Amino acid sequence: MQPVGDPLRRARLTAVGWGANLLVEESEGLPEPAGSDVRVAVEACGVCHRDVIDRDGRFPFMRVPITPGHEAVGEVTAAGPDVVDFCVGDRVATMHRDFCGSCRACASGNPSQCELGASVFGLTIDGGYATELSAPERCFYAAPPDMPAAEAAILHCTFGTAYRGLVRLGAVASGSRVLVTGANGGVGTAAVQVATRLGARVVAVVRTAEHVAYVEALGADQVIVDDGRGFYKQVGDAVDVALDCVGPPTFNAALRSLRSGGTLVVIGNVETQRPELNLGYLVTRGLRVCGSAGATRQDMQELLRLHDRTPLSFCIEDRLPLDSADAAQRRVRAGGLRGRLVLAVE
Repeated sequence: MQPVGDPLRRARLTAVGWGANLLVEESEGLPEPAGSDVRVAVEACGVCHRDVIDRDGRFPFMRVPITPGHEAVGEVTAAGPDVVDFCVGDRVATMHRDFCGSCRACASGNPSQCELGASVFGLTIDGGYATELSAPERCFYAAPPDMPAAEAAILHCTFGTAYRGLVRLGAVASGSRVLVTGANGGVGTAAVQVATRLGARVVAVVRTAEHVAYVEALGADQVIVDDGRGFYKQVGDAVDVALDCVGPPTFNAALRSLRSGGTLVVIGNVETQRPELNLGYLVTRGLRVCGSAGATRQDMQELLRLHDRTPLSFCIEDRLPLDSADAAQRRVRAGGLRGRLVLAVE
């Protein structure tokens, strides 16, 4: 029997759906990691809308029971014999999943699109709604040692996702005009800040008027309340890049906000219905539509340098104990939050 760490407390999803609550259980600690796995004592974990999508059962390959959470930060407490990137005592934060390092995507510098990485937090392996977790070392990146836990936990999934979508896929630069939908949410608030620091002019779209002043304070040049009648009419077709953090409800209006040759980067998919797409409009205006998720270790290094030059403001709606994991997910599902909810695990 391998030695184990401290007693483990974790929230468990025992079946998809919302009929039963997440259960917080206590059990024997995790064993010493094998191979290239590391064991991490969790400090904090963000609660993301993807956690809600997972619980809805929209990923058929998800295993249950499982511990949710892909936005965690903590300290390495044990490392398998094949680990090369981290040592005991290092502070690390989670990415969405691991990467193989050798497939076509990895070889081309896009490990977030790895074709073989199979360890996905909250879907195929246990995530960060726990006092400790164990996963392959390539599921993590080096976290800043002095960043507050709640901020370090959500950095990758909010600012990292926004940075990758805007820089790698949108090629946003000084003078670009950028549209951000869902601008009051976790990734939306991050995208507004990243875009402004890149020198872009930002048009932000929110669902209700109560968020207007809040998003303006983050640096948006214009904030539009989406009344469902087509916010593109207020924007005009003059946007270089649209970052859609919502999905079907805003997809077509975001598309129609683009100038000829513009790019729509889709990172949100909050509803299950499929949007209609006018292919003729896409073709005649030479528009580009692409999807993006997560960020690479290189993206995170660049983002942290950006943060060092002009500090980012972390938008955290609330900090909750691990026992409130179920309530936190239900709040995210209800919508209307400003930024992220974070479980303070430590």
